[in-house]
Amino acid sequence: MSDQIKFIVDNLNKEPFRKNYNLITFDSLEPMQLLQVLSDVLAEIDPKQVVDIREEMPEQTAKRMLSLLGILKYKPPGNATDMSNFRQGLVIGSKPVIYPVLHWLLQRTNELKKRAYLARFLIKLEVPSEFLQDETVADTNKQYEDLMEAFKTLHKECEQLKTFGFSTAEIRRDISAMEEEKDQLIKRVERLKKRVETVQNHQRMLKIARQLRVEKEREEFLAQQKQEQKNQLFHAVQRLQRIQNQLKSMRHAAADAKPESLMKRLEEEIKFNSYMVTEKFPKELENKKKELHFLQKVVSEPAMGHSDLLELESKINEINTQISQLIEKKMMRNEPIEGKLSLYRQQASIISRKKEAKAEELQEAKEKLANLEREVSAKTNQTREFDGTEVLKGDEFKRYVSKLRSKSTVFKKKHQIIAEFKAEFGLLQRTEELLKQRHENIQHQLQTIEEKKGISGYSYTQEELERVSALKSEVDEVKGRTLDDMSEMVKRLNSLVSEKKSALAPVIKELRQLRQKCQELTQECDEKKSQYDSCAAGLESNRSKLEQGTVYQKYC
Repeated sequence: MSDQIKFIVDNLNKEPFRKNYNLITFDSLEPMQLLQVLSDVLAEIDPKQVVDIREEMPEQTAKRMLSLLGILKYKPPGNATDMSNFRQGLVIGSKPVIYPVLHWLLQRTNELKKRAYLARFLIKLEVPSEFLQDETVADTNKQYEDLMEAFKTLHKECEQLKTFGFSTAEIRRDISAMEEEKDQLIKRVERLKKRVETVQNHQRMLKIARQLRVEKEREEFLAQQKQEQKNQLFHAVQRLQRIQNQLKSMRHAAADAKPESLMKRLEEEIKFNSYMVTEKFPKELENKKKELHFLQKVVSEPAMGHSDLLELESKINEINTQISQLIEKKMMRNEPIEGKLSLYRQQASIISRKKEAKAEELQEAKEKLANLEREVSAKTNQTREFDGTEVLKGDEFKRYVSKLRSKSTVFKKKHQIIAEFKAEFGLLQRTEELLKQRHENIQHQLQTIEEKKGISGYSYTQEELERVSALKSEVDEVKGRTLDDMSEMVKRLNSLVSEKKSALAPVIKELRQLRQKCQELTQECDEKKSQYDSCAAGLESNRSKLEQGTVYQKYC
């Protein structure tokens, strides 16, 4: 615990907090001050958390901190009961709860900053399914999901670019090349200016060229605007067609209906709606009001401690014992009329529950039926517009649907297999690229080491040996050579290696002598060059002095 507090104090005294705490002052902080410190650390991770907790309700503070800790994937130690203690300790600013949170946050501040930043864009907003029936809401939700996927890909590319480092030599070469190109462009512009100045009315021609460039830019802008208006017109036409199809389907449904069926359906709907309004909805509203009153009562009460919970548990046990005693007394009386009434009450409650369940099922079924009817009408209109054929009905439609289901299952299985193959192919392709790149780097390093050691070509010889051994193993497998042949091949290969090594030995010795001679010659060349530079500098100074003397004699 002391190491944990020391780590927290050291990090709070650094940038960007600058708290100037020591172990004693930090341990003597009040709960409100400790919560403010936690809020400041969370504000460093997420700038939206910059709040003075003295101006905030304790429930709001706890809710805000818990939501951010949930986003940051902080897991409190313990089980569900410890989780309730954690929430209560966070509200009252308990040190055993706050210290582990601060220690966990300060250990991984940079990682949590990145996680909080990504959470602003990657926490998906859940839209109820009934709202997604609207086409505008569905299109907007689809655009929202597409933008989220685009953000993921762009963030990955950005991280890859950050991790991908450029060498300073390449950057310097690029800068020097760009500077040279800049100088060339400046010289070319100056030459063109001088050439243009000789032309008559060059100012007027430059003005006309500027106007032409402006008009071209305006033309591009107008073309882009025209394309956007075409897209808007296309979407509007599609929406108009959908609305017209819906209108046709509604008129067709109204034309085919009979008065008796309409009256019967209306009576059923009236009965169902009257039941929902008079019985079901009032009960649900009353239950919600009771639940709301109970929650308000719980919120208004102060935070309970362990002793308060024990007292409530004892009261609950006493009330349960009283209830059991009353039930025993009632059973001992054994009144037949009361027993019959209780039986009827139980049956009535069971029937009412079944009625409520069936009403809910009926409402869900009606909603599904309405949605399916809309889809069916839209599909029938589309098929009539496309090929003009009639829609299948009855047994033919059932057979057609069964065929489609079997084909769709086969298609889904094949599509899943193809997707798995594609994913595996992508992984294998990427693995192959990484292995090739690693192999090239290792080969390059091996060549450099061989050149330094003066044994260049050794790895090639070794590869040849490996290739020969691989060919030998394949030939052995095909033709079934005996062990004696394999031993002879190994002896020949060993002799070949020894011959190569013996052949390379004098070359390596000669190369070492030549390198030593080259070093001596380069040293001698450097000395001669320095002598030449000093002599040239002296001659240049004498020449400048002589030129100055001749100029002075001319003026005299």
